[in-house]
Amino acid sequence: MKSYAIGIDIGTTSTKVVLFDEKGAAVAHHAKSYPLLAEEPGAAEQNPDEIFEAVVYSLRETVRKSGDLAGKVGFISFSTAMHSLIAVDADGKPLTNSITWADTRSESYAFAVKSSPEAIDLYKRTGVPLHPMTPLFKLQWLKNEYPEIFQKADKFVGIKDYILYRWFGEWATDYASAAAMGLWNMKTLTWDEEALQMAEVTAARLPSIQPTTFYWNGLSETLAKESGLDPSVKVVIGATDGPLSNLGVGAISPGDVAVTIGTSGAIRTTSTTPVLDIEGRTFCYPLTENHWVSGGPVNNGGIAFQWVHDLFHEKEIEGSYEELSRRAEAALPGSDGLVFLPHLTGERAPLWDAQAKGSFIGLTLRHKKDQMVRAVLEGTIFNLYQVYSLVKTQAQEQAEVKILATGGFTNSRVWKQILADVFQKEVSIPEHTESSCLGAVQLGRFAIGESEVLQEVAEETKQYGKVLPNPEYKETYEELFEIYQSLSKTMESQYKAIHEFQNRVSK
Repeated sequence: MKSYAIGIDIGTTSTKVVLFDEKGAAVAHHAKSYPLLAEEPGAAEQNPDEIFEAVVYSLRETVRKSGDLAGKVGFISFSTAMHSLIAVDADGKPLTNSITWADTRSESYAFAVKSSPEAIDLYKRTGVPLHPMTPLFKLQWLKNEYPEIFQKADKFVGIKDYILYRWFGEWATDYASAAAMGLWNMKTLTWDEEALQMAEVTAARLPSIQPTTFYWNGLSETLAKESGLDPSVKVVIGATDGPLSNLGVGAISPGDVAVTIGTSGAIRTTSTTPVLDIEGRTFCYPLTENHWVSGGPVNNGGIAFQWVHDLFHEKEIEGSYEELSRRAEAALPGSDGLVFLPHLTGERAPLWDAQAKGSFIGLTLRHKKDQMVRAVLEGTIFNLYQVYSLVKTQAQEQAEVKILATGGFTNSRVWKQILADVFQKEVSIPEHTESSCLGAVQLGRFAIGESEVLQEVAEETKQYGKVLPNPEYKETYEELFEIYQSLSKTMESQYKAIHEFQNRVSK
């Protein structure tokens, strides 16, 4: 018999805790936010104790809101943001803040390795693109910039590892979190010796590695008291937010595609074995040993729509985003040949170039606001489709592709339609917005034996809203996507010069 369960998602801006019933419906929830600290250029840190308190408080509040249902909770399961790094001393006390994925201070170290002969071999072993988000490069930066902290540190851990240590007194991390460090070998499922040498750390200075299905068989005394839950409640170590989001929306079979567009965006697909890009442009992280999530994060999603909104509306006006969406709908698909490269804030996948810039290409006198707005929306989808084209496998091409879309962009009818038309596939909008929390719970059910097969869990995900593609636009978008790819490749060689020029004139 399936139990009620709690999913905890430790995000970059807040922690969300959701209580789900046996069928996967959310019945109680609470969230608490915390600040991102940027005290020097490139820094993006958080106070780990503040996050711990947010997790405990949100858990306690969710239990309080659930009333008598709290007695039905069988387990807690975790999701976490990737790529965090905390140095702790021998007593488990933090020597640094939690250095988040958004911290770019290790950029020069990442670039040095990316330019080296070892780069592709490192990527092929770890599945992580070479980027300053990765703790491997954060460790190199920390050793060189703060050697006294590096030497004093007993362990280097992630934010979820730290929270679980506060509860259980042992350092443990899961396969997915270990993979995101850039120090984990996806073939051996252990710390990668060559990567450890590059970071100049030993395995003893990192947490022990556990499968994502590992769990503690009961709460610690402190946690039981703080949460109000029964001490018999199990705690599943869980995984990271990207792979769990795929599971939460039901995108874990070959051919399934999960698309998320909020301020930034991501596209992820699942396979039974690792899928890598020969040029190292996509990630590949484990959900379990038999489920691998490949794809890429993009910097420029809703932020591009916000930019074009602010360009045409100097101040926030009620309904102005809806008005812009109507303008985009008024323009023909393909925006009369206007192409927008959406790299307004640099880019992660597929370019992995912090100096990349956005651009309109193809402007003529006949192009007006309608075409410009539509081109922005089309450009963000082309960018995601370009990432997807790097991780499609033969098995996925033979399978029926299922697209599941989440994020704020689903509030725009025209943007959802562009997604369906570019992919030429039906788009489903899942009911659950907290997909990482739900994914954590679904993984938890599999871990403790309430579900025998992970796919069976995903089938419980309810969906609503279907967007069907317009077949008449297939050729238009195929032709324009080829042009987009060509322009994207051509512009790559110019970004460094533009970046340096902009930096000079802005001083």
